[in-house]
Amino acid sequence: MDQAPGSPQGPDDQGPQHAQSLPGCYRHPDRETGIRCTRCERPICPECMVNASVGFQCPECARGDSGTGHRPAAARPRTIAGGTITADPRLFTKILIGINVAVFIAVHVQTSLLDHLVLIGEWPPAPFNPTQGVAEGEWYRLVTSMFTHEAVWHIGFNMLSLWWLGGPLEAALGRARYLSLYFVSGLAGGALTYLLASPTEASLGASGAIFGLFGATAVLMRRLNYDMRPIIALLVINLIFTFGWSNIAWQAHIGGLVAGVITGYAMVHAPREHRALVQYGTCALVLVVVVVLTLLRTAQLT
Repeated sequence: MDQAPGSPQGPDDQGPQHAQSLPGCYRHPDRETGIRCTRCERPICPECMVNASVGFQCPECARGDSGTGHRPAAARPRTIAGGTITADPRLFTKILIGINVAVFIAVHVQTSLLDHLVLIGEWPPAPFNPTQGVAEGEWYRLVTSMFTHEAVWHIGFNMLSLWWLGGPLEAALGRARYLSLYFVSGLAGGALTYLLASPTEASLGASGAIFGLFGATAVLMRRLNYDMRPIIALLVINLIFTFGWSNIAWQAHIGGLVAGVITGYAMVHAPREHRALVQYGTCALVLVVVVVLTLLRTAQLT
């Protein structure tokens, strides 16, 4: 995406080809505009634009009296999903990559650590009594496995995808929403793997979360009317590898993708009046599904 999707102007600023869908200025309804006040987010035409430190404000907000009842924090420019625009839109993406690399180094320095981080249902297998695994109460593995890699090619591919997809998404959604999407997708992928895969088969990697970013990126590009062919082609290639390559936990990829599409849709299509409620409520519902699937599988194994 050449244009940062999180610009303060929002999805309405999409060029002449979409002029018919642009809103009218709140003071001059007959004048269509793609610019919004960075404080109250009302559409404003060139005559009503007042230069501000960031973007433009409407005349009321420029005088310090918006009349909207917004808190002072609303003066900060917002992304398409309602997040705050920050100086470094890739900060959390860098942190996530750093955590993955740190864990990768740790499991190669202390090889026994790997056994305690991977996602596994129960271990050892029958006829022995299992003492490890999610079914034995080690739910933390659903999280630690998201940051664990063993092969260089695996972490390299995942981190490259995280950098390519994560940066634009973090800029478009805002940090808190982006991080919520990442964890919800990763946990959903882990839960589906735990439910469907062999309980004694270990899995690891950030692929569930990465596929969630794929799904959310497709939703965002559709929302902004961008050309979706590149992301669809890349997603199809990844799905071909998912089902055509051995030793890949396809359940994590599909679970993460579905969760990413659902959560991403809520993020960019939530009504402004109840934006946070819809966005974080959707994340909570997906987490409830994760818990239910985990409890169901645990009941089957114990």
